[in-house]
Amino acid sequence: MHLKILNAAHTLFDEQAKSVFLPGDRGEFEILDHHAPILGLLRAGEVTIDWSTRIAIKSGIVKFDQNECVILVDE
Repeated sequence: MHLKILNAAHTLFDEQAKSVFLPGDRGEFEILDHHAPILGLLRAGEVTIDWSTRIAIKSGIVKFDQNECVILVDE
Protein backbone atom coordinates (compact mmCIF):
# COMPACT_ATOMS: atom_id res chain seq x y z
CA MET A 1 0.00 0.00 0.00
CA HIS A 2 1.06 3.60 -0.39
CA LEU A 3 1.29 5.23 3.05
CA LYS A 4 1.44 8.97 3.76
CA ILE A 5 1.69 10.44 7.24
CA LEU A 6 1.32 14.22 7.34
CA ASN A 7 1.15 16.95 9.94
CA ALA A 8 0.48 20.67 9.51
CA ALA A 9 4.15 21.46 8.92
CA HIS A 10 5.50 18.63 6.74
CA THR A 11 5.37 15.05 5.50
CA LEU A 12 6.55 12.52 8.09
CA PHE A 13 6.35 9.42 5.86
CA ASP A 14 5.60 8.89 2.16
CA GLU A 15 6.53 5.38 1.00
CA GLN A 16 5.23 1.91 0.30
CA ALA A 17 4.35 -0.19 3.35
CA LYS A 18 3.00 -3.66 4.04
CA SER A 19 1.43 -2.90 7.43
CA VAL A 20 0.49 0.05 9.64
CA PHE A 21 -0.55 -0.42 13.27
CA LEU A 22 -2.59 2.47 14.68
CA PRO A 23 -3.81 3.72 18.10
CA GLY A 24 -7.50 4.07 17.29
CA ASP A 25 -9.89 6.02 19.49
CA ARG A 26 -11.65 2.74 20.38
CA GLY A 27 -8.57 0.52 20.47
CA GLU A 28 -5.50 -0.39 18.46
CA PHE A 29 -5.88 -1.84 14.97
CA GLU A 30 -3.78 -2.84 11.97
CA ILE A 31 -4.24 -2.08 8.28
CA LEU A 32 -2.66 -4.42 5.70
CA ASP A 33 -2.48 -4.28 1.89
CA HIS A 34 -5.90 -4.26 0.19
CA HIS A 35 -7.84 -3.61 3.42
CA ALA A 36 -11.48 -2.58 3.08
CA PRO A 37 -12.04 1.21 2.99
CA ILE A 38 -11.92 2.77 6.46
CA LEU A 39 -12.07 6.20 8.07
CA GLY A 40 -11.13 6.51 11.74
CA LEU A 41 -9.99 8.72 14.61
CA LEU A 42 -6.64 8.24 16.32
CA ARG A 43 -5.62 8.93 19.92
CA ALA A 44 -2.19 9.60 21.42
CA GLY A 45 0.24 6.74 20.90
CA GLU A 46 2.55 5.33 18.24
CA VAL A 47 1.98 4.56 14.58
CA THR A 48 4.05 1.46 13.74
CA ILE A 49 4.98 0.92 10.09
CA ASP A 50 6.03 -2.56 8.88
CA TRP A 51 6.42 -3.77 12.47
CA SER A 52 9.56 -1.62 13.01
CA THR A 53 9.36 2.13 12.23
CA ARG A 54 7.53 4.08 14.94
CA ILE A 55 6.14 7.62 14.90
CA ALA A 56 4.66 9.14 18.07
CA ILE A 57 1.41 11.09 17.64
CA LYS A 58 -0.92 13.12 19.88
CA SER A 59 -4.08 12.55 17.79
CA GLY A 60 -5.19 12.29 14.20
CA ILE A 61 -7.39 10.74 11.54
CA VAL A 62 -6.80 7.90 9.08
CA LYS A 63 -8.36 7.25 5.69
CA PHE A 64 -7.70 4.05 3.72
CA ASP A 65 -9.16 3.55 0.23
CA GLN A 66 -7.95 1.89 -2.99
CA ASN A 67 -4.77 0.65 -1.30
CA GLU A 68 -3.72 4.16 -0.24
CA CYS A 69 -3.51 5.12 3.44
CA VAL A 70 -3.39 8.80 4.44
CA ILE A 71 -2.89 9.71 8.08
CA LEU A 72 -3.19 13.31 9.28
CA VAL A 73 -1.67 13.80 12.74
CA ASP A 74 -0.93 16.28 15.50
CA GLU A 75 2.66 15.60 16.42
